[in-house]
Amino acid sequence: MSVEAILIDPLEALHSVREERGEAAFRVGLVVPQSGPLGLTGPSALDGALLAGHEVNAGGGVLGRPLELVLVDGGGTPERVAAEVRTLLDAGALDALAGCHTSDVHRAVEAVAAGRTAYVFTPPHEGGSRLPGVLCTGVDPSGQLGAAMEELTVRHHLRRWALIGNDYIWPRSVHGAAAALAARSGARVVLERRIPFGGVEGAVEPLLDALRATRADALLLSLIGRDLVLFNRALRRSGLDRRLVRLSGALEENGLLALGGDDTGTLYAAMPSFATLAEERRQSLAERHQALCGPWAPVLDAYAVGLYDGLHLLAALAARRALEPSGLARAAGRMLRAEGRPVHLARAEGLGFTVLP
Repeated sequence: MSVEAILIDPLEALHSVREERGEAAFRVGLVVPQSGPLGLTGPSALDGALLAGHEVNAGGGVLGRPLELVLVDGGGTPERVAAEVRTLLDAGALDALAGCHTSDVHRAVEAVAAGRTAYVFTPPHEGGSRLPGVLCTGVDPSGQLGAAMEELTVRHHLRRWALIGNDYIWPRSVHGAAAALAARSGARVVLERRIPFGGVEGAVEPLLDALRATRADALLLSLIGRDLVLFNRALRRSGLDRRLVRLSGALEENGLLALGGDDTGTLYAAMPSFATLAEERRQSLAERHQALCGPWAPVLDAYAVGLYDGLHLLAALAARRALEPSGLARAAGRMLRAEGRPVHLARAEGLGFTVLP
């Protein structure tokens, strides 16, 4: 099966159900943003999913059935994305779900998928419990940021953290965890602001004024996508980018490229994976991606690698006939513990990242 044949749109999936597709393919609803707040990460995530699908099919598919990915744009409103997923599930067009999208979309999809099918959500997440059949393979805020905040506080002698993020589930949880993490390192939070999606441009000047007034020396950014890029550009214009140590749990290679790179030595990211990570597995993944998608394909960022791993996990669980929602977490837990999920701290240097030891 070619890479192109792996990916089908929802209307095609619904049409083939009406024509009694039977057991011809194992279909996974792929909920990935092609628009909206995380839209700039979509091409990379889609490439990661296509690479995983290609490898699964090259290895014989899922119990002898070819893997197909039904693309759902995860960049819409939570209600719209969940409604599209519900339509596909109600029609019997999907065998499982996987996705990399915002946590508010995730919670809406979870509400319609729980107990009905296996649903693997792969990016860093807000923590908390999940309904039956819903599996989070990413890391929660304390796990993602704890070591990074402690390291930067010591390295740069930080005492006053500011928290600026988008106004939805994940940043609220991040900010809640950050106060305790800062205190543990001998620092404190002096500013906390959350901004609606797309609202950065109108909020820039008041935010810059607040950063100056509070004399913050560190800034935890839980903005995402375009908003993260725009705010870092504003910090550059103001000169605050050279005074503030900035840490993000959402910045990846494609966002850094959109920003135009950074040479301040004060911009850091804490993510599960970076393209420059000196690990044989990561470098091999990049080589296979380039061989499949060509030299001009987007960099496989942490979101893409998480989705790649998530689809391979789904295929492995299906091969063990372990996709029953009630037992999914238990079956997957053993596999996830064996693989481990480290978080790396990296510093932006030009258009790329240097992973710190």
